[in-house]
Amino acid sequence: MKEITYDELKSMPKDSYKLIDIRDEGLTAYGMIPGAVNIIALELENSNELKLTPRDKKLVFYCEIGRRSKEIDDTLEYLKEWDCYSLSEGYMGFIRAGIKSEDDREAKRKRAEESIQKKFHKKLFSPFAKACKSYKLIEEGDRIAVCISGGKDSMLMAKLFQEIKRHRQVEFELTFLVMDPGYNSENRALIESNAQALGIPITIFESTIFDTVDTVDKSPCYLCARMRRGYLYSKAKELGCNKIALGHHYDDVIETILMGMIHGAQIQTMMPKLHSTNFEGMELIRPLYLVREADICAWRDYNDLHFLQCACHFTDTCTTCHEDGTTSSKRLETKKLIAELKKTNPFIESNIFRSVENVNLDTVIEYKKDGVRHNFLDEY
Repeated sequence: MKEITYDELKSMPKDSYKLIDIRDEGLTAYGMIPGAVNIIALELENSNELKLTPRDKKLVFYCEIGRRSKEIDDTLEYLKEWDCYSLSEGYMGFIRAGIKSEDDREAKRKRAEESIQKKFHKKLFSPFAKACKSYKLIEEGDRIAVCISGGKDSMLMAKLFQEIKRHRQVEFELTFLVMDPGYNSENRALIESNAQALGIPITIFESTIFDTVDTVDKSPCYLCARMRRGYLYSKAKELGCNKIALGHHYDDVIETILMGMIHGAQIQTMMPKLHSTNFEGMELIRPLYLVREADICAWRDYNDLHFLQCACHFTDTCTTCHEDGTTSSKRLETKKLIAELKKTNPFIESNIFRSVENVNLDTVIEYKKDGVRHNFLDEY
């Protein structure tokens, strides 16, 4: 299929083409190019949206990085009536095109920071500060490695840390840590561009995690997540940090609780902080613990920011990996389930969250503590 750059596309009359996003729901939820319609690759042949498109319009397909859209065969019967193109560099090319000059970056930084201080103060900064205080996530003399993956959550977390440090209620130091586990050049460039635009001074180090998990058939996402955390702990400790901060938010917490019950036959949650079992003296903290994902998305969209969902080099084929090793399909399925339940119970999310704060051991048949099982019959 012929390729077209984003700059070439912008120079064309908007009514001369139809822009088609062929990515799945897990990726499009993180943003689409304005004016595009979403028809996932597997549904193109039977799409009424496509069939109703005038034949004199050009069809411009795009994916995440321009690989899958380029592989579409435009000689197939259902496409050969149109002049078809693949958008070079895909969605990420569009994102990078939005970050150009130093002036653009400075304007983006100021707007992002002002929106945290004013428009989104109650929705973002207040719950961030509340989690830090309630769970004692930031303490005097801490050196915190803020771990940035390139997504919206970790980028916002970095900005919130900068804001809370400006308040000077507690003296602590920050290192904004990015691990490159083998990103393709486009993904790494995007992370660097966004960090520059937002005024986040990142420290990048490299590992070979992606090469390692390439050869793993069973649960590569789980292995990748575990290895990434180990490398982050190790590098943070080397840099003199005593904590690493990850960008899990409130919705991650309630989805994890529900997924544990549905898929793992267990009741457990993401903890707001944890002692490392393998790196003595190190802790993991989650300062976005009380921040809602919808509010993170609102901040992102208000500031016209575009981030990666998953920065691995499987991006076009593996929708996303999560820090707990779950794939996007299970997490998206759980997210939809919660949304459906919310239609009849507006308190469903807070009830799920609070359920692990109100565990009554007198009504639990069996539980584990420090790896030891305890049965209700032990004290019956």
